[in-house]
Amino acid sequence: MVSEKDGQGKPFLPIYYKSRIYIDLSEPDKYSDNFERLLRWVFDKPLYQKPALGEKPAFLSDGEHISLGTTPAFKRCIDAIKNSKPFASGALEEYCELFVQNFERFRISKVDGREFDDELIRNIEDFLPYRNEAIQLFITVAQYAPNQEFIGRIHRFFESLIPYMQRPSDIQQSNEWDFDNFKFLVHELFLYAVAALLKQDRLEEAADFLSRQYYLPGNSDYGRDSMVGYLVFREYLKSLEHRNERLNLRKLSLHSNLLKERSAGISIEFRHLMQADFIAFLRAEIEINDEWNRWWPETLLHVGHFHSAFEVFARSSSKAYFDRAKRLIAIQSPSDLAPLFEQYQTGRRKLPTWEMNRFRPAALVGFEHLATRA
Repeated sequence: MVSEKDGQGKPFLPIYYKSRIYIDLSEPDKYSDNFERLLRWVFDKPLYQKPALGEKPAFLSDGEHISLGTTPAFKRCIDAIKNSKPFASGALEEYCELFVQNFERFRISKVDGREFDDELIRNIEDFLPYRNEAIQLFITVAQYAPNQEFIGRIHRFFESLIPYMQRPSDIQQSNEWDFDNFKFLVHELFLYAVAALLKQDRLEEAADFLSRQYYLPGNSDYGRDSMVGYLVFREYLKSLEHRNERLNLRKLSLHSNLLKERSAGISIEFRHLMQADFIAFLRAEIEINDEWNRWWPETLLHVGHFHSAFEVFARSSSKAYFDRAKRLIAIQSPSDLAPLFEQYQTGRRKLPTWEMNRFRPAALVGFEHLATRA
């Protein structure tokens, strides 16, 4: 407690108190408040109570969690791209290479008596912080550096992830679903990469990204084409079907539900993800025209029975905007869609459905309104 100060406003304190906190009673205008502080201190009744600790986060108590180890490289990369630093391209390459290399840490090798699908769910939950890093990177590239060099680096990033979706050469025996966690995660990342470009109105860049092929050298060993399109990122996950049945979850698509649940709390909303998924589906329908080789749009389970055009297609009622957007689905004019939609209407081509749940492609593109305004 201090009751007097010197000419320079410094409190009169014994030498051994000079480094300590004191209560100032020397100034009349603050006397009342500080006297209350003194009383509260004497009777241990502080004005401000330290809040109680909340519930401990699960990741602090549920055993060990996997770390991808990319966060320092991620932060350096984001800073370099946003500030147009000369090493930005190298920083992006460094991050992508580290991500791909350490992705191996998420391989499910042992389940120790537990159900595989339980381990898969835990695995993809552990991956969420690193998925979110990658999403932020996609957004940053779309905002600050949507050029051929950076889009090309993202393309090579995905190309390097494809082998994780398949049985490694050093593993002789495996089950059908041993790599389902990788299949789920790579598919999810791909959707967010496309969604990030679309959200930032990078239509030309998104079209270029969707048109790129991926080199799979191992395909030539089996007489298949070593260059494949983005359909490689969509595979059926047997383990999630097993989980749905084992736990009697009664979900029309557990895969779809997981994608929706995991979209909460990030800047790319689920509607953006559905739009990217639909565009990937429609482009494949037009380009490939193969009933057995299709892009299954998992997220569209949640589009609902009554819906209107996605944003990109709603804006495409403008002729100028349509001229930008048409490359996304590999068409030249709205009339190019008419034969496909007629096949859906007559049943000559089947639409993806989930029991009674289905979507209407013509409505989602606003077909009747495409390129109708100047």
